[in-house]
Amino acid sequence: MNEDSGAAEGLFGGVFGRGGIGAETGDRAWLRALLDAEAALARAHARVGLIAPEHAAAITAACVPENFDADRLGADAAGAGNPVVPLVAELTRQVGGDAARRIHYGATSQDIMDTAAMLVSRRAGAVVAGRAASAGERLAELAAQHRTTVMAGRTLLQQALPTTFGAVAAGWLEGLETAAARLAEVLRHRAAAQLGGAAGTLASLGADGPAAAAAFAEEAGLAEPELPWHTERGRIADIAAALGRVCGAAGKPAGDIVLLAQTEVAEVEEFGGSGVGGSSTLPHKRNPIAAVSAAACAEQAPGLVSTLFAAQVQQHQRAAGAWHAEWPTLTRLLEAAGSAAAWLDTSLERLAVRPEAMRANLAASGGFPMAERVTADLADELGRARAHEQVGEACREAARTGDALAAVLAARLEGRRDRAAIDALLDPAGYLGSAPDLVDRALAARARRTGTRAPS
Repeated sequence: MNEDSGAAEGLFGGVFGRGGIGAETGDRAWLRALLDAEAALARAHARVGLIAPEHAAAITAACVPENFDADRLGADAAGAGNPVVPLVAELTRQVGGDAARRIHYGATSQDIMDTAAMLVSRRAGAVVAGRAASAGERLAELAAQHRTTVMAGRTLLQQALPTTFGAVAAGWLEGLETAAARLAEVLRHRAAAQLGGAAGTLASLGADGPAAAAAFAEEAGLAEPELPWHTERGRIADIAAALGRVCGAAGKPAGDIVLLAQTEVAEVEEFGGSGVGGSSTLPHKRNPIAAVSAAACAEQAPGLVSTLFAAQVQQHQRAAGAWHAEWPTLTRLLEAAGSAAAWLDTSLERLAVRPEAMRANLAASGGFPMAERVTADLADELGRARAHEQVGEACREAARTGDALAAVLAARLEGRRDRAAIDALLDPAGYLGSAPDLVDRALAARARRTGTRAPS
């Protein structure tokens, strides 16, 4: 292991450790969090009079990650099943003297591991939030810029009705920013310190146990739980769910960008530098690699979230295996969320929008996406059912014969609508519904959330 190693390192680190997330989830980040927990515990005990202030100061001064070998601690963790035991032994050796006798006082290994997990989640969550905010800013700009840029709305991968690219971007924006806001809320209120002692009763701290637990939470900078949560893992599940939602909210636009960038669609394109999006054998390729990578990171989330949800079922007062399974899984999920948000931000930075291709693809559909509008226009005269039947028959005839839908409708509706009226009905720009107004609503909502002005 190296100082920044986590689930994504080595050959795969460039794809799955994007945007600085590895620095807050790797070995050094976990080691720092474990030591921060031990130092906070010592300071908390000093505050309630359980240990001398000078002993707390000595312990805190020794809790420096650079003084510890993560590889050695990892190897030695095999003996006890967690890295806290060898960490405490090494910290005790380094502190020495009377202060060493007060290291880890009243705590169990799970107290330190769980508190460290919350610290890692908070710190990594800040990285996720930063990249999501950057991506959100780009999405807001796209939504405003393309408020009325007409494109095909697609359902079941087929053209349905026209929409605007601004409305599409606004939908992406709403999903990403509400997911990021939920993650921030969960980490603010549900990321709690853990101090319960061997069986969650704080017995070794006597009457000072509750006060020490409260001081510990404050020193660690985490929420104070009502009671120890050694085998009540709802907090981990809440964080997992919020991270999974961020992955989904980043993966959705990434997946859409990949589809819109297909050669046969070509409505958007990623432009990177030399070699970005290239192929090992095809010189012409310009793959939307940032969007592809965002999707790859997001795709990992369901399995990881599922593992953390399953790990909620823990035995008695200390789990035999389920608790241990959380550490690498949570690490990978944090990395997936951070990397997905970072890659989406990169994709949006590179994105070129092609309004002319959007219009051309709609035109190539022969007017079929506008059939609903023709039906609505005829409904008052013919009744909705009959209007739907007649327009449907015209669509089937046009599809069968290859004739233009406008020509078929003109022939079938002779005496009711002339060709000019039919051409106007088949113009996608005239049937956008409230799409531009919905963009405005999304941008106004974002402005309220972020305290910024909506782009114009």
